[in-house]
Amino acid sequence: MQPAAFHPSRHYIGSVLIDRGHRKSPKTSDKQIQPSIPSGPPTRFLQAKTAKTMQPITLYSHPIGPNPWKVAIILSALHIPYEMIMIDFTEVKKEPYVSLCPNGRLPTIVDPNKNITLWESGAIVNYLIETYDQSHQLSYDTFPERHQLQQWLHFQVSGQGPYYGQLGWFRRQPEQVPQAIERYTAEIRRVMSVLDQVLTDREWLVGDKCTYADLSFVPWQDLVPLVVGDQRVVQELTEQFPHVEAWMQRMRARPEVQKVLKEKSEAMASN
Repeated sequence: MQPAAFHPSRHYIGSVLIDRGHRKSPKTSDKQIQPSIPSGPPTRFLQAKTAKTMQPITLYSHPIGPNPWKVAIILSALHIPYEMIMIDFTEVKKEPYVSLCPNGRLPTIVDPNKNITLWESGAIVNYLIETYDQSHQLSYDTFPERHQLQQWLHFQVSGQGPYYGQLGWFRRQPEQVPQAIERYTAEIRRVMSVLDQVLTDREWLVGDKCTYADLSFVPWQDLVPLVVGDQRVVQELTEQFPHVEAWMQRMRARPEVQKVLKEKSEAMASN
């Protein structure tokens, strides 16, 4: 299926093509615009040069959903051109989106360079690393590091994301369920305690550099204040897990993270 079926209107945030779905914008047009290639330091020249020969990958996303932005961070870090198409949560279980993702969840990518469509953020991250990180900028090809990277990605996908998401869901309900809020707040503490313990004597989860394993945690961890919804608890978490806070600050200082979080903030503001 051609991605074009999803964008009756388009606009850009930063260097990324954004689709507002059914919302029309008087400043947009249907004219095809090539997404720009993210800039980066000289050490990434070869990957940036390769990106110029690529067609952009289409990333189906939502302004607030953290998992698509996880994929966007990896794409940006690898200097892979991409266009982002916003899908409203009310549309993800309907055609035409379910023909791309039968599970009706975000994200999904369509990579015209390899003629592949993928959903599930962990699978997408694995694909991007295996296919486009040949220089191991965000990964390792050594034992045991390559397996440890998978360990942390699985922990993020099965631990951090679901528990943080459940707390956010229960917090938004008009009828509060204290037992559920207490349970999932405790799970957030548990996840953060695991991370904090490992980061006590190291800067990164695996090896001596920031990898896709670290970056995969950014979008959900960045949403902790919104998910928790209680400033007192947020402050307690910050003080209780200082190594997690320092780790997040190191990642927020990275250009690709700053770029994507800025785009996410702008997308949320205009949603």
